[in-house]
Amino acid sequence: MRTVRDATIDVLRRCGVTRLFANPGSTEIPFLVDLPDDLEFVLGLHEGAVVGMATGHAIATGQPALVQLHTTAGLGNAVGALATARVNRAPLVVLVGQQDRRHLAMEPFLAGRLEGLAGAYPVWEHLPVRPQDVPGAVRRAFHEAAQHRGPAIVVVPMDDWSAPFDPDLDVAGPLAVARARRRPGPDVEGVARLLDRAESPVLVVGAGADEQRAWEALVTLAERLGAPVWQEAFGARAGFPQDHPQFAGHLPAGRSGLRAVLAGHDVALVVGTGAFRQYVYEPGPLVPDGLAVAVISDDPDELHHSHADVALLADAASACAAITERLRPRPVTAVRRPSRAVAPPGAGGRLAAAHVFTALAERLPRDAVLVEETPSSRPELHRLLPARSPRGFVSAAMGGLGFALPAAAGLRMGDPSRPVVAVLGDGSSLYAVQGLWSAARYSCGVLFIVLTNGRYAIMDQLAGDAGGKPPWPAFTDVDIAELARSLNCPARRITTHAELVSTLDEVLPALATRTEPLLLDVAVAADDPTTQPGGTA
Repeated sequence: MRTVRDATIDVLRRCGVTRLFANPGSTEIPFLVDLPDDLEFVLGLHEGAVVGMATGHAIATGQPALVQLHTTAGLGNAVGALATARVNRAPLVVLVGQQDRRHLAMEPFLAGRLEGLAGAYPVWEHLPVRPQDVPGAVRRAFHEAAQHRGPAIVVVPMDDWSAPFDPDLDVAGPLAVARARRRPGPDVEGVARLLDRAESPVLVVGAGADEQRAWEALVTLAERLGAPVWQEAFGARAGFPQDHPQFAGHLPAGRSGLRAVLAGHDVALVVGTGAFRQYVYEPGPLVPDGLAVAVISDDPDELHHSHADVALLADAASACAAITERLRPRPVTAVRRPSRAVAPPGAGGRLAAAHVFTALAERLPRDAVLVEETPSSRPELHRLLPARSPRGFVSAAMGGLGFALPAAAGLRMGDPSRPVVAVLGDGSSLYAVQGLWSAARYSCGVLFIVLTNGRYAIMDQLAGDAGGKPPWPAFTDVDIAELARSLNCPARRITTHAELVSTLDEVLPALATRTEPLLLDVAVAADDPTTQPGGTA
């Protein structure tokens, strides 16, 4: 007798699934016991690490990753990570366990009130009416996750898996849903005319343009326009090669800074993101007077919350190529200023984050994937470590901590051909440190660089900016290297520039083929001595 579980596993195979990211619970046992050998079980020691790994895997492969969570406790623990997956445009299919359907009305132990628990972050959420409907619901979840690029949740009561499956009663939709690409054609005429008439156009790019076709189309467009290119503020991925002469930098995340950057331009074309992402609210207009804004994105949500005169729902690469064909060439003026490397600290001097970034910049392979979660030093990282290839920079679009460490492991699992380096603050690393065990267990050869100062440096900075004293203590007694070793991840403590350079020279040349993770616990100053006079070279 074929069961609902058998039919669902067939669906997973047809969808190309080979891995299941999970932390098991009792309501998932009927599905997990005797899992077939062609479906690898990837264990995470906390649901945040589970979803983080799956998110990285989905970003690396471009295909939905499969996750299983344990009823209320598992889904509840994972909500923040699911929100990050949604904002990072990562397609996930999430199976959530539920108590036995036959006594669910009595609210037995571990019965979950699951509807709406993840808020509005799932792109689709469904509890099948009958056990018979589970395989079809899982099939649809793959379509929903891929189409809307986010987590699609299917809640499955535990007894459904063993129920008989009658294929004649399978009323689900198609196994595959193809998306036809088309050239925007006349749809881009208005944007092209706006740009062609502009005296001083500017481009703004975002995470939605982080793929080879879009990079190529945007480079051609920027050179045809002779325009500077800015990256969106707090972008989770790079939308343009950041070592290109037309790359101008990262937009400020406040209105006054944004107006200053865009002043003197009459048209801004925003591609692959909304217009414009902000952080701390500032009064005053968003953009300078006289600036027309056009937005191109294949995400309708980004268009609807944009401050724009024209919004075009389209594939970024196709739209930009079509616009370029309609534009007259202009003189090109390079706008990028090469970043000044930071000189090594003098004898007895303290390491700073910028010293680490400079050493990395001199050695990091061009195709490396850099995963970032170091809020207090992110501007320096952007300045010194430009993204040079698609998927060369990955961060949490949501802003919450706990993404980078497990995501780096998932990125490496999803694409083992590219070296992966994760740069984290020590405070950030503690939000999902369990992911180190998974990285070691599944041979993810990631280099984890933890900048250790024993405090939440960004929060200390914000408290100081607010003119107040932070109530939270430092945590200098936490030993990140020892914690990593306890999770079976090799670790080294780095306290000098010579140790840093020697270790990077040893590890980075072979990082692409490395199968064992390594954590570098790098002691850095709580303040940044490189910002003092004479700190750069």
